Amino acid sequence: MRRALNFIFLLFLSLSFLYSEKEELLKLKVKRKVEEISQRLDGIMGLAVKDLKRGETFFLNENEIFPQASSIKIAILAEAFKQVEEGKLNLDEFVELKDETKAGGSGILQYLGKPSLSISIKDLCTLMIVLSDNTATNILIDRIGMDSINKRMESIGLKRTRLNRKMMDSKAVIEGKENISTPLEMMSLLEKIWKGDLIKEPLRTEIIRTLSIPKDSYLKRGMKENVPLASKPGSLPGVRCESGIVILKERPYIISVMTTFLKNDEDGELVISEISKVFYEYFSKLESSNVFGRGIK
Repeated sequence: MRRALNFIFLLFLSLSFLYSEKEELLKLKVKRKVEEISQRLDGIMGLAVKDLKRGETFFLNENEIFPQASSIKIAILAEAFKQVEEGKLNLDEFVELKDETKAGGSGILQYLGKPSLSISIKDLCTLMIVLSDNTATNILIDRIGMDSINKRMESIGLKRTRLNRKMMDSKAVIEGKENISTPLEMMSLLEKIWKGDLIKEPLRTEIIRTLSIPKDSYLKRGMKENVPLASKPGSLPGVRCESGIVILKERPYIISVMTTFLKNDEDGELVISEISKVFYEYFSKLESSNVFGRGIK
């Protein structure tokens, strides 16, 4: 009996070794592809990826600070939902849309409200994430507080993630105030959301649902259309970024790609899509193969 158990144990170890060895070879190829894409970019790229099933990570310039553009709205959304959980905010609360709160850039609210309009906190959150509505974003910042957002990020260990200005605040931009984070910290924020460490059920499911509503996305261009993606892209002159959770059924993962100092903005979009494709193909391959690499789906 003991010999049989020893044999089974040794067989398990040998299979595990074979599996880990082959997966390491796949990971090495992925790393080389990422480095090649980064070298081609006329600009700076940062990357943080985490396998939510096994905890493995891929990093490149993960601790560098990048402008977040509209990707910072993930942090705003997280604080809004946390305040709902704490009883400080109600998703069904209605806020009056006023002319002085309207902001330009992306979104629809800047064109509405004649003669009047009231909109719920929940709808403001949806507009902020799906249409990247800057007016909705600024209303939420006023309602939940910029300091509250930053203190929350600090409290969960995100010391470089900061909301330093409202959307379309040209004066603040001239003063050098930028909304910032790092690939590692945005990955960490999304991981805390996914695992329910920051926001418990049922609000955890609701925040992921909000982030998963289809939108224009650089990451999505590198994936199959039917795969859920909970993300928020961002764009500014010289900057393109996106952070999200790719919800593969058996192999979900977080991916955060940031670019800055771009010579051509479109190059940043293409790089994010290329990187997304590399990791989508990698995790899809692992999801649909057995330990020896044979396809099982």
